[in-house]
Amino acid sequence: MNKNKSVPLSDKTREIILGSLLGDGSLKIHKGYKNARFSFRHSIDQKDYFFWKVSQLKEISSDKNVFMQEKDGYSNNKKLRYQSKAMLELTELYKLTHKRNHLNIRRKWLNRMTALSLAIWWFDDGSLISNSRKGVFCTDGFDKLSVKIISQYLQKVWNIRTIVAPVSRKRDGKQLEYWRIWIRSTNELKKFLKIIIPYTFAPSMLRKVIMLYKDRQLQQRWISEIINNTSFSQQEIENQLQEKIKKWKNFRK
Repeated sequence: MNKNKSVPLSDKTREIILGSLLGDGSLKIHKGYKNARFSFRHSIDQKDYFFWKVSQLKEISSDKNVFMQEKDGYSNNKKLRYQSKAMLELTELYKLTHKRNHLNIRRKWLNRMTALSLAIWWFDDGSLISNSRKGVFCTDGFDKLSVKIISQYLQKVWNIRTIVAPVSRKRDGKQLEYWRIWIRSTNELKKFLKIIIPYTFAPSMLRKVIMLYKDRQLQQRWISEIINNTSFSQQEIENQLQEKIKKWKNFRK
């Protein structure tokens, strides 16, 4: 067998990487290397999700692929970082998704994403807001045109209606504007969450799929939706539910 021959990545690895590129992951060809590496990092309080993701990427991993990083940026938490081997197969994916060494948002590769890809993107950079009845993707690293392309993709491919709108943030003494994707309809949010719930594997991921209802019957229906599509018990989900309720100051039974 020709050792230099490229063997396609497995579907699961490709799906995880594509979803991560919209979230906390990156493909990069480092100086001195001819092939790309895949990397991502998460806060230490998401370590169960981090290590679940690492466990799914064995085909591109070396023996030493996990590092601890000290806090930096706007977070006070230490971070866990994963970095893959440099591989020809990753370079091919890099060429598909990048232009002039920058991630290039195009339908050509967005169309290759799957429900697992959407789940990874949501668990990386999605958040439930408004008492967990609406949602937002923090696409702060993308320009307005790129964010619109992603929003259109969600509508055309997944039938999820979203809104592209700016958010203003003050950083380093400057007022900056970022473009985000908002799910402002509870029904649209439910549609989206039903797509990704089966890919909820780590306890820390649960908080991003548990919607809050003041009506106990509606709440129980949503809990049942999660129970029926994941391996979590009702007690585990109830525990996460109560933790969420404590944190939402405006939520009342």
